[in-house]
Amino acid sequence: MFRKVLIGALASLAVALSTVAFAQAQFGTAAEAKAMLEKAVAAVKADKAKALAMFNNGEGGFKDRDLQPFCFNVSDGKLVAATVPSLLGTDVRTLKDKAGNVFGQEVYKAAIEGKITEVSYMFPRPGTDPTLFEKVSFVTGAADLGCGVGYFK
Repeated sequence: MFRKVLIGALASLAVALSTVAFAQAQFGTAAEAKAMLEKAVAAVKADKAKALAMFNNGEGGFKDRDLQPFCFNVSDGKLVAATVPSLLGTDVRTLKDKAGNVFGQEVYKAAIEGKITEVSYMFPRPGTDPTLFEKVSFVTGAADLGCGVGYFK
């Protein structure tokens, strides 16, 4: 009897752990987002036009599950690389999350070269609309751009 209970408990634990592992593998982590941002900044400094094309096309390792860089002009706030193509040309300062909170101003202010700032907002994970989850974007400055990469907490 004890053996059957123990086997059942171990089986339940295995299912729970595999569910957690699947969720972690399905979405990028904070460390992966930060590493992608650092890679994106280096790419912008090496060749801005090429980097922006790679970001928008998800090429060169700049699309990993839900992780993808976004960038905007510091001069006018216009998005020049976006995870949602329809947002290209939008002033980042006007962006609101799905809960109605204007977070774009914080993103814009965080574009300081040499400093990485975290900006939090609520957003649906891919395939979960309209359920909202906390998303955090790491944002920094890169030459005349502000760039960021967001991940779900």
